[in-house]
Amino acid sequence: MKLKIVIIALAAVICLIVREPLWMTVILAVCIAALMIADITKKRRFEKQIKELTEYITKVQDHTELPGIAEITEDSIGILQSEIYKVVTILREQYSSEHKQKKYMSDMMSDISHQFKTPLTAISLMTELLMEPGVSEEQRLEYAGKIDTQINKMTWLIRNLLTLSQLEAGVLEMKAEKVVLKEMMDDISDSLSVLAEVAEVELDCSVSDKIEIKADKHWLREAVSNIIKNCIEHTAAGGFVKVCAAQNNIYTSIVIEDNGKGIDKEHLPHIFERFYKAGNSSPNSVGIGLAMAKQIINSHGGRIEVESEAGKGSKFIITLYSTGNISDL
Repeated sequence: MKLKIVIIALAAVICLIVREPLWMTVILAVCIAALMIADITKKRRFEKQIKELTEYITKVQDHTELPGIAEITEDSIGILQSEIYKVVTILREQYSSEHKQKKYMSDMMSDISHQFKTPLTAISLMTELLMEPGVSEEQRLEYAGKIDTQINKMTWLIRNLLTLSQLEAGVLEMKAEKVVLKEMMDDISDSLSVLAEVAEVELDCSVSDKIEIKADKHWLREAVSNIIKNCIEHTAAGGFVKVCAAQNNIYTSIVIEDNGKGIDKEHLPHIFERFYKAGNSSPNSVGIGLAMAKQIINSHGGRIEVESEAGKGSKFIITLYSTGNISDL
């Protein structure tokens, strides 16, 4: 529009100066031609922009990845291009988030179904045996005890799955408090001493009483306990599990080391996944303890790493930074 006004104004000024009919006709003809060329150019550019927008929307429909817009102009079509790109980006992000949530729920339901299949089958079998007319009182008590064991196992599993789901969703609140690390480790050592004694594994916790951190004591204790328990269960009789800690101005590290079975290289990237079992896992292992430990440590703004070699033992390294992400800190 601005270009048309400029051309017309320029033609009028030239006509007023020249005042010759022939030249005025030529000037008007040139102006009309210029206006026609401008209109044709604008129309073609408009058609090109519409075609590009149509191709872009088609790509969005046909591709899983979000394509980029080649060029965004400053006119009204450019504004439309920009708004379409924003809307498509928002919708794709929402779709991606919903897809991940659906996949997470699908995986969770599959895991729960798999974990509950064995105890439910055992309960069903014991119930059928209890209904047999020739079952003695002693056998009834035995079957009832086995049913109770399986129910307790399912209750434990449900409780831990709920906790893990809350941790993964980030809705489980961590309450920060001052924790003397030695006191917490002594408490863990006392609670696992019987397990270590039965397994004939030496449990040695050497932590300075000067190390203090801010953390949720209950949940951090749960995480560290799970790791130490895992180490005890995978260490042969006569072996050891050692725990030590160090602190500087940036972070506090807790190192848990054993000389047990170790972990094969191909299993290392997966040991913190929910329900994952390495090749040397115990038959009674559910595969939830390490996953929960990792989520708890992540919720404290920390990280956990593992170094291991099959047949030579494992080393778990927990790093808790002085400026974690617990809201109370």
